[in-house]
Amino acid sequence: MRQRLETNVDQTSCKRRDILSRRAALRGLGVTMALPWLESLPVWGDDGSGQQNLSQPPVRFACLFSGNGFHAKEWWARGAGADMKLGKVLESLQPFRDKLNFIEGLFNAEAKIGGIHSAQTGQLLSGAKLAPDGAVRSGTSMDQVMAQRIGHRTKVPSLVLGCEPSLPSVHKNYSMIYSSNISWSSPTTPTPLELYPALAFDRLFRNEPGRADRSVLDAVLEEARSLRGRVSSGDRHRLGEYLESVREVEQRLDRATKDRRLQGWRPTLEKPDTTRPADGIPQDIDQHMRLMCDILVLAFQTDTTRICTLKLNNDWSQLRFPHLGVNSIHHLTSHRDDDNWLKVNRFFCEQVAYVTRRMNEIQEGDRTLLDNTMMLYLSSMKNGHHHVDDLPVILLGGGGGQIKGGRILKYGTQPDRQMCRLYLSLMDRMGIHLDHFGDANESLSEV
Repeated sequence: MRQRLETNVDQTSCKRRDILSRRAALRGLGVTMALPWLESLPVWGDDGSGQQNLSQPPVRFACLFSGNGFHAKEWWARGAGADMKLGKVLESLQPFRDKLNFIEGLFNAEAKIGGIHSAQTGQLLSGAKLAPDGAVRSGTSMDQVMAQRIGHRTKVPSLVLGCEPSLPSVHKNYSMIYSSNISWSSPTTPTPLELYPALAFDRLFRNEPGRADRSVLDAVLEEARSLRGRVSSGDRHRLGEYLESVREVEQRLDRATKDRRLQGWRPTLEKPDTTRPADGIPQDIDQHMRLMCDILVLAFQTDTTRICTLKLNNDWSQLRFPHLGVNSIHHLTSHRDDDNWLKVNRFFCEQVAYVTRRMNEIQEGDRTLLDNTMMLYLSSMKNGHHHVDDLPVILLGGGGGQIKGGRILKYGTQPDRQMCRLYLSLMDRMGIHLDHFGDANESLSEV
């Protein structure tokens, strides 16, 4: 079957397909690979409303989450702009302080239920009241509110990634489903969580899962070569960098699969004499997280989605970190403000810094992908002592030039300091204007 570059097809198809067709994509047998922003193909500005801004890439939103808070003495920021100093937890973000907002004093009133882990995460992105007695009822999270309103503009309405499976139990009368999910499609439905990098990669690029043994780049190579001859020299460089990044992720996934590192334990006997455990948590959490970070960047770079959450671990997390020399589980480590807890904190923040650096290296016209993104880094509590009156919040990126960085925003003394006020502000920057959300009726004017 002859491959082709598709920019306009079937004007009578459904709304999502019609919008998607206006963005250039490389097509091969069983594969569709969206292209990054190219000055020679300025087709990203279509917002589906009929009002097109063909010269500007869209704004994206990401939320990265890690559970159980941070080191009580090392989560801090002081100063502003180039003079901003960050605590040891956040040191890896120091190069991006001019594109960073450190936000203090916001909280979710519904999380203040006696320090119960399972009651501090399920409403983090909604501000909703959680149902007790083992029931599951929260609120639609702000990422899914956005997906429901503007998700039709991209191939994938939203990408919901995770690095630790859900906990199917009850803790102190509250379902641990709350501790395991930050994204909720409805008050009773956590958004399906993709734990495996290969499946997340397939969702971005493949149309036929059965062809997963074939390289995405090999499938579209002919069209990629043809496209290089029709774009500017700058675009050829951007296209080359993009294709290299896709190939690198493919190769790392392939190596991890061959090494049997992403699907848990495998029996070594040809006919094992014991029952094989179910696929579960990847053995190498550092590799798992890094692959998920790369997939997030690829998803935004290709405009395959504009909305993504990445749950690095659960609240009440059971992850271990042998690569750091930390062998106790995350939850237990969080109760001790020692060097091991600091190592784990820094490891998580390094994943955020990695995504930030990758986005900052991708040029989209006069701005970078980071400049066109709003990326939150949140936890369910300030520190391992279950302090929830002042949640840890980092906001990175410029939101398409709408957000100024290099600031410390303090709300601790203000009467109206709901987290949902921040969400109203960010949704507004995505073109979604709401009168209220969760327990908030107005946005934060400073954001």
